[in-house]
Amino acid sequence: MGYQLGDFRLDIVSDGTFRLDGGAMFGVVPRVLWERVYPPDEKNRIRLGLNALLVRTPEANVLVDTGIGTKWSERELDMYGIAHETTAVDSLGELGLTVDDIDVVICTHLHFDHAGGNTRHDSAGEAVATFPRARYIVQKGELETARHPHERERASYMPENWEPLVASGQLETVDGAVDVMRGIRVFPVRGHNDWTQLVEVESRGDRAVYFADIIPTTRHLRPAWVMGYDLYPVELLERKKELLSRAVAEKWVCVFEHDHETPMALIREDGGKLSAESVAHA
Repeated sequence: MGYQLGDFRLDIVSDGTFRLDGGAMFGVVPRVLWERVYPPDEKNRIRLGLNALLVRTPEANVLVDTGIGTKWSERELDMYGIAHETTAVDSLGELGLTVDDIDVVICTHLHFDHAGGNTRHDSAGEAVATFPRARYIVQKGELETARHPHERERASYMPENWEPLVASGQLETVDGAVDVMRGIRVFPVRGHNDWTQLVEVESRGDRAVYFADIIPTTRHLRPAWVMGYDLYPVELLERKKELLSRAVAEKWVCVFEHDHETPMALIREDGGKLSAESVAHA
């Protein structure tokens, strides 16, 4: 099941689901409001998707983010409510692909729930590249931040998710908005942190945008509904307005990384209210 975007094929590659505190996911929004659209469990956690995006072009197979990965202890699996209903590798297998078929991995940023699947443990328990043939791409500023994180972000960064890729020569850094290849462009958006990069895919005039943590779920379409995890919430609010305005006007196919129910949608506006319309898969 996928979506045809011009000459490109888009598929959601699921790494399963996990759970985070609902209050943290909606920041200053009162629980009485957000729980109406996202009911929490008994621990006040909400279920979130781990949606990577596979882009198949005539030139390459590109994977955007890699999910939370499998390098977790039993205690951590319970703490984060990680439920590998599937894994990114298994999801690729369902599409007829193996880890050797991925040519490029684009890392929106290096937080553990986005880059955890970059590496896996080998038989000796060492972290090695999950995708041995791929070049991995991240913003230069994000790598620097990950290596010297602010205390508010420190718990989100785990060096085993990227340092083995530096050692193997697979990790490449870019600076600012860059065309990764024909039809695939990355551009940083400050708000969630300093260097999260979104991914724009364009073919034959059709456009898709992978929002990462800038708009993590369709429940975050309201500009003021930003996360407690966001370092620059006021700046993020303004950037969301700009991005969503374009998404509506230009009919973007929008990919929501943490929405386990509606991972890919068109954004509609009616009377000033935004809604997500799940795109038909074919």
